[in-house]
Amino acid sequence: MQKKFKRGDHVKWNSEAGRVSVSVSGVIIKVHTKDFDVNDYTHHASADEPQYEIESDKTDHVAMHKGTALTKIRR
Repeated sequence: MQKKFKRGDHVKWNSEAGRVSVSVSGVIIKVHTKDFDVNDYTHHASADEPQYEIESDKTDHVAMHKGTALTKIRR
């Protein structure tokens, strides 16, 4: 079953930093339920498998992830 999140949820995910996997966290700022483009790349999303736009807690970086990559956390 696909995990569902909403705007404002605080989540974490694993990110590759060279050869080491690190945990990164942020806040969901947008939920995409249709395909969308970012930097000439099409991210595939649907109502059944949304993509989440997440603003990092530590940087101004914005990441896109499916729910399967995310875990909800408390602030």
